[in-house]
Amino acid sequence: MRDFSHDHSALALNTATLGHNVDGHGAGWAPERIIDACAERGFGGIVFWRREIGGRAVEIGERARAAGLEVCGLCRSPFLVGPLALPSRQAVMDDFRASIDMAAALGASCLTICVGGVIEGSHSMRESLRRVADLVAEAVPHAAQAGVSLALEPLHPVYGGNRSCLVTVRDAVDMCEAIADPVLKVAVDVYHVWWDLSLPEQLRRLGGSGIAGYHLCDWLADTRDVLLDRGMMGDGVADLRAIRRAVEDAGYAGYCEVEIFSAANWWKRDPADVLDICVERFRTHC
Repeated sequence: MRDFSHDHSALALNTATLGHNVDGHGAGWAPERIIDACAERGFGGIVFWRREIGGRAVEIGERARAAGLEVCGLCRSPFLVGPLALPSRQAVMDDFRASIDMAAALGASCLTICVGGVIEGSHSMRESLRRVADLVAEAVPHAAQAGVSLALEPLHPVYGGNRSCLVTVRDAVDMCEAIADPVLKVAVDVYHVWWDLSLPEQLRRLGGSGIAGYHLCDWLADTRDVLLDRGMMGDGVADLRAIRRAVEDAGYAGYCEVEIFSAANWWKRDPADVLDICVERFRTHC
């Protein structure tokens, strides 16, 4: 397992950690200021959200690379199914393709997919996952042509109803095997997998080349909001080193991306202090 105690060049920032992905939160730093702050602190990569990019994907991607940062992801695809998805299949696919195009223009290595919840009226995770697989398979050729990997991100089961009917790494790996295209991979997020005792086995099935990213945060024992109360690494109950060992034993050697949704705590702090603490916790707890 890699030793980060004296080298944090594998650390990446997901800008959600500063609160800029949700209206009314965060200090409102422009992408350029975030890029400079990460570069000054020795981060190796950065992940943006579509709302921050707008029509400036090429410009922002070039700015990040000029500062020495790799754009290692873009968040995210539209929800593909469920109550939060757009009202028609055509609208979903149009937005899905647009998100792939934005990732390509940004120079991001992957686009994160949050698949959406159970199809309304179906009461069926299985049927919902079949629909997701159909939509993802339809998008794969477009992603391959654009040179962008698609990263299925299984979410914690608490989100099954509205945000993700894909709740286990096992089901994500099954979908990758069924679609059988190297452009389709899996993103592993501590917040969503810390409880899953089958994680090492499923990641071995997937292999390192099938892991598109590894996302860091912590699960607070007394979390007050399952969406917006993630912990900083070391503040919760997740076995961070055991999870990373499973990811790296499977063959992953890429960035470790800090992604913390924290409306009542970290999003209220000075972003410079948050970034400094991210570096310190990465070196000491991850």
